[in-house]
Amino acid sequence: DYVVMPRPAPAVESVSPLPRAIVMPSIEGMDMLRKPEAPPERPPASRGGPIFWIAGIGAALAAFWVSGGHALVRQVPFLSSAQASALSISGVTSRVDASGPNPALFVDGEAANDGAKPAQLPPLEIRVTGNDGHITRYTLGTSGRSLASGERFGFASRLDVPRNGVRTVSVTFAE
Repeated sequence: DYVVMPRPAPAVESVSPLPRAIVMPSIEGMDMLRKPEAPPERPPASRGGPIFWIAGIGAALAAFWVSGGHALVRQVPFLSSAQASALSISGVTSRVDASGPNPALFVDGEAANDGAKPAQLPPLEIRVTGNDGHITRYTLGTSGRSLASGERFGFASRLDVPRNGVRTVSVTFAE
């Protein structure tokens, strides 16, 4: 156990009160109204790293492609094969032979390589437009034949005649 002892009381002397000194208020509290000397220096913001820029450019290209860019790229002439420009179709003739029980449309012509290098001949597409405006497409295979420079390839085809007759016949290279 423990015992608590009272404190001895100080002796009271007659002391004259001390004159109060006038204390000036501190102006430290007013420092908040002053303009700061200089703002603390921040390190410059870092620009995006390579992953940020790659992702951003990739997103822009994807948006371009989805919004129709694929159609523009397909039409760029330098992406098409240079061989197709050296190949030409000429001398196309067509006639309807109605002498038999079923009339037939005969289409003749030739494809030529006008370029300086050998070129592979793509399939030919024959478009027959009937008098009613209906278009029928036929593909004439060429077996991927290679044409040397200046060589010509003759073709002929027998096709069905549209019911309403033939308005036009055109021959192009199939894509």
